[in-house]
Amino acid sequence: MKQLLIASTSTLHSGTYLDYLLDALKIHFKSIDEIIFIPYARPGGISHDDYTKKAAEAFSKINIRVKGLHEFKNPAEAIKNAKGLFTGGGNTFVLVNALYKFNLIDPIKNAVKNGVPYLGTSAGSNICGLTMCTTNDMPIVYPPSFKTLSFVPFNINPHYLDPDPTSKHMGETRETRIQEFHKFNTQPVIGLREGSWLEVKGQSILLKGELNARVFEYENESYEIETGTFLNELK
Repeated sequence: MKQLLIASTSTLHSGTYLDYLLDALKIHFKSIDEIIFIPYARPGGISHDDYTKKAAEAFSKINIRVKGLHEFKNPAEAIKNAKGLFTGGGNTFVLVNALYKFNLIDPIKNAVKNGVPYLGTSAGSNICGLTMCTTNDMPIVYPPSFKTLSFVPFNINPHYLDPDPTSKHMGETRETRIQEFHKFNTQPVIGLREGSWLEVKGQSILLKGELNARVFEYENESYEIETGTFLNELK
């Protein structure tokens, strides 16, 4: 049975890394003493070692050890033997490029299919959708494909921002960008606001956190869903 936490962000404003999720992570990774961290997204160009250390410090608060996937000679085999998985945020293009480079798409899919609990934040959440095409990141590298893990039957836009009527910025809003996406693609998109996450258990998909999410459907008006809403029928 699939077990996923798909979070918009790792860190809330003025908070520390993963702190707002720790209570949920205790439940999500219950009875697990070690997880594998996938550090490939490298926010700000951080090294794999330093990024893994950051994740390890957070998980030490709930008595879980962290090993970086880059530490293994055979990453695919490490994924196969993992007790739990966490893919951190950063640049989605860099992340997806690395997943294809090391042939990790299918191993991650198989691990989750077999019940290995998965946590994604930001870019690590973006890849849980059908494609990475609703990322907010710059295309600084070119992955072989935009297709991702397809753990949920829609795309995800982490860090979703509402239009600010007081802003002097005249560029495109996030909603405009997603409307552009729907001129060429038909799958729904979930705009996840900061502090919100999707809890996936088997076929059940539940919106959690304090904030609503915004749903964008092909050829329909976008609309709000309240936290506590199931998204099982969205496709």
